[in-house]
Amino acid sequence: MRTLCSSTLIGEFFIIGFAGLVAMKEPDLTMGTVWTVSGVAMFLCVVLCGVVTRPGGVLLGWALQIALIASGLVVPMMFILGVVFAALWWASVHYGKKIDEAKARFAAQADAA
Repeated sequence: MRTLCSSTLIGEFFIIGFAGLVAMKEPDLTMGTVWTVSGVAMFLCVVLCGVVTRPGGVLLGWALQIALIASGLVVPMMFILGVVFAALWWASVHYGKKIDEAKARFAAQADAA
């Protein structure tokens, strides 16, 4: 699960950075505000890569997905990208758990043999 979820989070890291560049063109937002919010979100993506398998890690990932969708209020394209990455997050968690279970079964079979 860790590999799939981390891959999704790194993709989000770049998307958030590019969204920050787009958000800088908003006349109501200062550059400091845009990069503070974007920087915190990007930092959270990197930190989540390390804690995704710990208790609460997946839940924090879902919170990030909701924030990514909500960022569509500032950059409308983020509504679409947020939904796409939320779907990728779901797939990463769902199929990652299945892969982890299969690895554990194969390891148990190898130990038994």
